[in-house]
Amino acid sequence: MNISKQDLDLAARDGVISAPQADQLWRKLQERDTGSTKSKFDVANVAYYFGALIVMSAMGWLMNLGWERFGGTAISLLAITYACLFILAGRTLWYQEKLTIPGGLLFTLAVWMTPLAIYGFEQATGIWPQGAPNNFQSYHIWVKGSWIGMEIGTIIASLIALRFVRFPFLTFPIAFSLWYMSMDLTPLLLGKSEFAWHDRLWVSLCFGLLTIVVTYFIDGRTREDYSFWGYLFGVMAFWGGLSLMESGSEWNKLMYCFVNIGLIILAVFLQRRVFVVFGACGVFGYLGHLSYTVFKDSFLFPMALTFLGLAVIYLGVQYQRHRQQFEEIVLGAIPESVRRLRPVER
Repeated sequence: MNISKQDLDLAARDGVISAPQADQLWRKLQERDTGSTKSKFDVANVAYYFGALIVMSAMGWLMNLGWERFGGTAISLLAITYACLFILAGRTLWYQEKLTIPGGLLFTLAVWMTPLAIYGFEQATGIWPQGAPNNFQSYHIWVKGSWIGMEIGTIIASLIALRFVRFPFLTFPIAFSLWYMSMDLTPLLLGKSEFAWHDRLWVSLCFGLLTIVVTYFIDGRTREDYSFWGYLFGVMAFWGGLSLMESGSEWNKLMYCFVNIGLIILAVFLQRRVFVVFGACGVFGYLGHLSYTVFKDSFLFPMALTFLGLAVIYLGVQYQRHRQQFEEIVLGAIPESVRRLRPVER
């Protein structure tokens, strides 16, 4: 719920609270909001995150081969130097200027230097878990067991940073590295460099499911939202592995649709929109399969889908109008032991 000064003034005019209480409450809310790390959709925060993503791209996905000429030792030292500069700048903004969002983003950029520093160290020493890769660019392209050390190091660096700086976006490198690890673990678990595509999909599915479960136990236990990125990458790994599996029978495809409907229901329980997005994509994919394959020449199928879509919209309107009564009925039918499992609404 968003509360403005006008809302408090209206409550004072209606006699709910006094005018001095309204002013005092508004000042207290402003003080709390100043120290919050929650991002708002305004020009400043868009600039903060956009700039951080540019740096992440430059030091990650868009890293060119020019760095390789320096050699492993120089690459590692350069990455450490960048990280130290980011930490110093972030420390100034976070502690002295009280600018938590740009300061937290700079701490995140320092953590983002970890895989590059470890890559340089491994290249200099020749210590690789499963053979030396061609270059750092391959980290974001090829699945390979040699990246495991970089991913573990990034996770450890993020956890250390979170110990000192309570900034939710620091969970992004953790979730990102876990997502990559779900793929890079496959060659190590199978003990070979070459492996079947089906094996990698199963590892991605299981790892994504595990990430969702672990994230659930974190969700709602802290004031700040540290679960967003865990849910996002967990669903991506789970849904991606599931969706790319070949199912030869219509029964398996129907089960796939039911799983995606389950994701949508889970979104309501966990109060997370990311499950709706991926679940809806899966359901639409199944409906597309029915349209192009099963009911290819059917005249009634598009009409039936149209009425179904309109019915869903109508139910949504009715839910919006009678939301409180509907939720009271639904929650009243759920046992108290199950209701306590829901994360706190943010």
